[in-house]
Amino acid sequence: MANSYRFGCRVTFVRNFREWTLKDACGMETTYILTYGDTYRDLYQPALIIAACFAFTASVFSILLIFQHLRSYNNPAEQKWVVAVLLMVPIYATESILALWNPRLSMACDILRNCYEAFALYSFGSYLIACLGGERRVIELLEDESEKLLSKSLLEGAEDKPKSEHRTLRNFFLQPCVLGKDLLTIEKFGLVQYMILKTVCAFLVLILELFGVYGDGEFRWYYGYPYIAVVLNFSQMWALYCLVQFYNVTHERLKPIKPLAKFISFKAIVFATWWQGVGIALLCTIGILPKEEKFQTGLQDFLICIEMAVAAVAHVFVFSAQPYQLLPVSEYGKVTTQEKLTLVEGNNERPTTLEKTETEIEAPGTSVKESIQDIVVEGGQHVVKDVVLTINQAIEPVEKGVTKIQETFQHVSVSSDKEIEELEVKVEERDDEEEREVKVEEHVERTVIGG
Repeated sequence: MANSYRFGCRVTFVRNFREWTLKDACGMETTYILTYGDTYRDLYQPALIIAACFAFTASVFSILLIFQHLRSYNNPAEQKWVVAVLLMVPIYATESILALWNPRLSMACDILRNCYEAFALYSFGSYLIACLGGERRVIELLEDESEKLLSKSLLEGAEDKPKSEHRTLRNFFLQPCVLGKDLLTIEKFGLVQYMILKTVCAFLVLILELFGVYGDGEFRWYYGYPYIAVVLNFSQMWALYCLVQFYNVTHERLKPIKPLAKFISFKAIVFATWWQGVGIALLCTIGILPKEEKFQTGLQDFLICIEMAVAAVAHVFVFSAQPYQLLPVSEYGKVTTQEKLTLVEGNNERPTTLEKTETEIEAPGTSVKESIQDIVVEGGQHVVKDVVLTINQAIEPVEKGVTKIQETFQHVSVSSDKEIEELEVKVEERDDEEEREVKVEEHVERTVIGG
């Protein structure tokens, strides 16, 4: 509709939802009410082209870096998890550009993206453990750190408490060092529970969406979105906090791999993309951004494509394959040393310093096919093992609780049976006593009558 008035009157153009009021040079007020559909339609084409360029750049950089790791696959224990982390960028970029190109694919792409995000977080934790020498070596390091801290506390006059009292959940927040090997168990449980919950919630979202009760971005009690968002938020926060506490205890041992840059680059992808989606949903809910599903999901996918390009460039430096291309000669059974003699003069002393340096050679290339096979087989077995272990750890307290309840009911049942038996015995004794009294009275009566 359009109402127009000449000579300084108010001119109003009404199309749909939001109202904008402007004044021209003559002081005339003009009010526009524009549709969000027009905004989305106008921005769609340029946004798709820009996002496609960034997604292509991110994929190329990441795939080249992954290929370098596969060709220099000389440390499988670490590199299988590095490749899993690096795959996060092309997977995110591909799914986001597909969802932006065809909004109908948005739900499926979001599910796959969420599932891989959880696996990538688990892979990063496994990478840190591998860099420390494996789980057995990590347990030894954590136990040593715990013993050192406890010994230091005793030297400072602290109270000597049993070791079991130090290994409590409270100390996980205050003094994670004293937990020893339990810290590794908590860290793995935190990462795996997020991987399981994220996967389960992703498929739950699909089911709720099919029934029309998910309500993506709608913070209303009769939709499933706010509840799933809260559950995943707490789960992710706990997983990241476990990873942070593990990093705080082991960062000195991880210095050779420069863990801070790796930690920040990875955490920025996982944490920022999640809160970015929640933030966009909130802005749409309160009306700052257009409250339209296509606009909301499209903006999220567009931003992720740009962020993945930045992350891909950062990964080239942070997760470089160069350390695996040049390895010490000792790795191949040979040790070459270069001796350097240095004379130091001072106070009439001439000590001799002997310096030994170990040379490095270029490591032989490996088969890409064999590298991928090791990643899939060995990595898959490791994941299954940790998932089974985590599920057993989660079920164990439940089993103990159920057993305790059963024992309580059994105890109550046995007590009740005993009380019933005692009551029956008392009733029988009372009946016998009454029968004896009756017999005595009859005997006395017969005696009196006979006498």
